[in-house]
Amino acid sequence: MIWFHLIVVLLFIVIGARLGGIGIGLAGGAGVLVLAATGVHTTAAKDVPWSVIGIIMPVICTVAALQVAGGMDHLVHLTEVLLRKHPKQIVYLAPFVTYMLSLLCGTGHTAYSVIPVIVDVAKERGIRPSRPLSIAVVASQVAVAASPISAAMVALALIMAPLHVGYLQCLAIVIPTTFIGCAVGAVVASRQGKELKDDPVYQERLAQGLVKKSVASTAEYTPARSAVPSLLIFLTALVLVVLYATLTSKQLGIIANPPMDSTAAIMTIMLTTAAIIGLVAKKPTASIAAQDTFRAGMTAAICIMGLAWLGNAFVNHYEATIQQALAAPLQAQPWLAAVFFYFAAPLMFSHAATTTAFMPLMVTLGLPAVALVASYPAVANYYLLPNYPTTVAAIEMDDTGSTRVGKIVFDHPFVIPGTAAIIVCVALGFLIGPFIL
Repeated sequence: MIWFHLIVVLLFIVIGARLGGIGIGLAGGAGVLVLAATGVHTTAAKDVPWSVIGIIMPVICTVAALQVAGGMDHLVHLTEVLLRKHPKQIVYLAPFVTYMLSLLCGTGHTAYSVIPVIVDVAKERGIRPSRPLSIAVVASQVAVAASPISAAMVALALIMAPLHVGYLQCLAIVIPTTFIGCAVGAVVASRQGKELKDDPVYQERLAQGLVKKSVASTAEYTPARSAVPSLLIFLTALVLVVLYATLTSKQLGIIANPPMDSTAAIMTIMLTTAAIIGLVAKKPTASIAAQDTFRAGMTAAICIMGLAWLGNAFVNHYEATIQQALAAPLQAQPWLAAVFFYFAAPLMFSHAATTTAFMPLMVTLGLPAVALVASYPAVANYYLLPNYPTTVAAIEMDDTGSTRVGKIVFDHPFVIPGTAAIIVCVALGFLIGPFIL
């Protein structure tokens, strides 16, 4: 029955991918129902990643509150100022700003507001927009894996706890490796594709009047009264999250008996931060639920619930069989875990879902902690298939036509710089991991 149930899992993942959006999670739930009806035993308490979902909800509330208060707009404004001040360096600065936004906010959806600026600045300088866009989108997703408040990072820390690997150790490895990996990806992207003026697709679109004239932003920007204070409050909350994790770390032992663990601390600190930002903004808190970041975050929570439940139900039911089949090759070549995550991520559509569904399996198979943390950034491979929302947005917003999908589904500008970034992340993780773990 294992092959039948594997086909069921893959079928509902494909159905979810075709439905898109929240349909990914709904299809996952339907898949669980089919598995249960055909003999797979599952319990919500064991197979649903409640801690991960619990992290997403308060973090997204806080980011949405920041958007209501004008803090997100101010971040985007600062980003635009930086990019327009140094337009020649757009290929390197674009991934830097999307990386930092995602690292701070724990979601790659922050890239939507920056993509139009990247396209405009690139066109102003005659730079092929696909170069900065490709790595900027990749960096926005890779940074989520490294974010101190992302559900994926918290999931990783929870799963690695039995191996005596703490939250701070995970951050100490993943943040520098992903940052350097994205920097290498930017170098690769800067050499990708023809120059814009030599691109026949661009020339054709230009002749047809489909390319909008690039106009430098001249609009006066006045931040909302609550924009800067809300941003400072949010940054303070991030510092408190890391500080609490530091003080309660078992490795450091500063606070031996903390009142709550790091997961609960993130939840409570983020909820409190959202409340404080709401008070500072002096706007109805009901407006938080109306923000696009809130809708995207809640959609992600449902997707993770359905997909991770589907994956966990299958893996937990056939744990012994899977362990017997995969233990030997993975233990002999632990880096294959990164390859596994690399190809699983585009199907799961979620860092956290991929981590919660498959990382416990890797722990069960007896892979070393260094290999698991080093391989973890591969869960950010959302760019392989050009169907993730930020990827689609970059393709649609680039009116020069340089960011496009070729004749085959994998022929698009995100693959090469993204894969280069992931390879560097994983390789560096294997290099520095032994010194930290």
